[in-house]
Amino acid sequence: MNDKQLVALHAAKYVKDGMLVGLGTGSTANYFIEELARLAREQGLKFTTIASSTISAQKAQSLQLPIVAIEHVSSIDLYVDGADEITPDNTLLKGRGSDLVKEKLLAKAASQFIAVADASKLVNYIGQNFTIPIEVIPFAWQMAKKNLEAVGGIGDLRPNAAKDGFWITSHGSYVLEV
Repeated sequence: MNDKQLVALHAAKYVKDGMLVGLGTGSTANYFIEELARLAREQGLKFTTIASSTISAQKAQSLQLPIVAIEHVSSIDLYVDGADEITPDNTLLKGRGSDLVKEKLLAKAASQFIAVADASKLVNYIGQNFTIPIEVIPFAWQMAKKNLEAVGGIGDLRPNAAKDGFWITSHGSYVLEV
């Protein structure tokens, strides 16, 4: 068992009957989702989930976990998600994937947020290993970039995988890598 699995299994211990549980996105979050399915199946734990991405929603559905859309809730009990970088003061970098907005909305709506990560995510400062992703509305990306440059930000739009266009988030936005 690897460290990502261990932290995900530990986070699942915080899920109690009747909770609305936010599902993060990524490899560590996947271990958490799988553990929730095991707990529901083997121990009869009853909860509802809300996903931060289409990928996590599909994973939850494939494991027969009850899921509700974000449009139907104003708060959640617990949100568990990974992090890309974590500083000593617990500042997190998230969003290297494509679900920046939903991840942050769920984290903010949660009574309790647990960031699951292994030691490889620990850094001295945010931006040490990765650029900082900022989701921007396509028609205003140049204005956003100019505003970020005015405060010292340097970067550009994230290219798509084929490098022939721009990365599009699950909400149709662009991502500035700063």
